[in-house]
Amino acid sequence: MEFVYVVPRSVLFPEYMPQGFVPFPVVAFDRAAESAIGGLSSAHLEGVLRTDGFFVERPYAERTPTLKQLIPYSIVECDGRVLLVQRTAKGGESRLHGKLSIGIGGHINPEDLEVAPRPGRTALDAGSEREILEELHVRGTYEIRRVGLLNDDANAVGAVHVGVVQVIHVNGTVEIREKEQLQGRLVPCEELSALHAEGANFETWSRMLLPHLGTLLNHPNAVKSRTLV
Repeated sequence: MEFVYVVPRSVLFPEYMPQGFVPFPVVAFDRAAESAIGGLSSAHLEGVLRTDGFFVERPYAERTPTLKQLIPYSIVECDGRVLLVQRTAKGGESRLHGKLSIGIGGHINPEDLEVAPRPGRTALDAGSEREILEELHVRGTYEIRRVGLLNDDANAVGAVHVGVVQVIHVNGTVEIREKEQLQGRLVPCEELSALHAEGANFETWSRMLLPHLGTLLNHPNAVKSRTLV
């Protein structure tokens, strides 16, 4: 049975229940900005991960809205373009088959916690890196910037998940690794905006992020770097 990483809804959102995309304050420890968005910040998220996150059986998590399954959702940018992907019918999550997405990500599993013990490294960091290595082939270096949260309680799926939005800037090349399950290409932001305006079949979280894409790609948040061979 699959186990997934969750956090209590009331701890993650201590003051109010945001809907849609909520950006983190640009300046770390900007108390005024954090107060304006109900205490939500990268520092708050890191604290919740350290003290309140735990693993439960996925079937239980899927029917328990008091828990939020944490999903790293990463926008991949390379050479001024963004990776646009589409899940094929052979992909693991049937609810996403055929939909367009600008996010790479998935559930955090117990093995991610096992490889995370380096100082300052969390299961979220490990899960993000695992998803990148599983789905993409990156040559060069990449930088991860954590920029906000995605929450959508309008449907049963969104009610039990929360997206941790990240921007991954690749200095090198990036290609799809699992080509039978995933199709993808790098496209200019203008093309993504045009597809969105034309009503292309984007998954819900990507639709929420597309209007903010220009800001997100230039969000000067803390950077975590890693060199890949």
